[in-house]
Amino acid sequence: MRRRSWPSVVHVLTGLPVALLGVAVILPALGVAVVSARPVRAVVAGRTAAQRRRFAALLDVEIAEVTAVRRQTGYHLLALPLGALGFAAVAGTASYGLALLVTARPVGAVAVVVAVGAAHALARLDAVLARRLLGPTAAEALDARLAELARTRAQTIAAADAERRRIERDLHDGTQQRLVALAMTLGAARTALADGPGRDAVESAHQEAKAVLAELRGFVRGLHPAVLDDRGLDAALSGLVAGLPQPVELHVEVGGRCPQAIEAIAYFVVSEALTNVTRHARASRVAVTVVRRDGRLRLTVDDDGVGGATGRPGGGLEGLAQRVASVDGTFRIGSPPGGPTRVEAELPCGS
Repeated sequence: MRRRSWPSVVHVLTGLPVALLGVAVILPALGVAVVSARPVRAVVAGRTAAQRRRFAALLDVEIAEVTAVRRQTGYHLLALPLGALGFAAVAGTASYGLALLVTARPVGAVAVVVAVGAAHALARLDAVLARRLLGPTAAEALDARLAELARTRAQTIAAADAERRRIERDLHDGTQQRLVALAMTLGAARTALADGPGRDAVESAHQEAKAVLAELRGFVRGLHPAVLDDRGLDAALSGLVAGLPQPVELHVEVGGRCPQAIEAIAYFVVSEALTNVTRHARASRVAVTVVRRDGRLRLTVDDDGVGGATGRPGGGLEGLAQRVASVDGTFRIGSPPGGPTRVEAELPCGS
């Protein structure tokens, strides 16, 4: 007899005592279910966990966890007649075959082989029932997979946001400070030098260092403004609009804090929309509204410019649409030729 045959035999022979124990503890719990369902859930969960371990150890069958108490209870009750049938068929046939072998009758070997074959068939039947009743349905498995994908996506988004914050800190505390020191040194050298080619060269280097520093500061703010973490979306957006060349009407009503990743996406939606207004819209009026209602963060950026804004592939607006979609948000642009333009986004933000 092959070694791998024994797990099926052991599984079938242990099925009856395991089922008897299950029924012995589940039936009393069902009797008190009219008072509270908690004892039934606890008992059924314990017996299901034991059966899962048994299937994994003997048959190498993994059964995912579910909370369907009725289906699990049905399996534990069905396991008793199935276990009794399996025990009788396998143990009885094997015992008969072994007895014949003791008396040197070759037909005994046939009976033992039949018992092993019956064990295989009954074990497979038991595995099918267990997957159907102890495991998830196809719809439940799909829901679980979707939930896992959502969790993984949220972790990826959070990790990317954390990496942006790390880069922002490194640039702010390292490269930016060194550029500040360089600009100060060049400024001092310019003052110390007399007029001439040398002073002109230092002056040019000083101006270039200040220009690079200004670009770096803008880049750092674009990565992840520190004020967003420290003081929230209202303060970050107030600082953003204060630095624009045209006046912006800003209304923010968010109450408490949203998740960091959501706040970052909201900030960058407004920032990119305002950048487009400054560069292309030729608008005289710009309004930004950010409101939290019913667990959703709704934001709009309106301008009375020339319109014609579209989300071109690879463009900034298309990138924003993708970032918003990554957290199950919605993103819309209304910008007919001649204007006006409205950029809208809605993001999940808790209740």
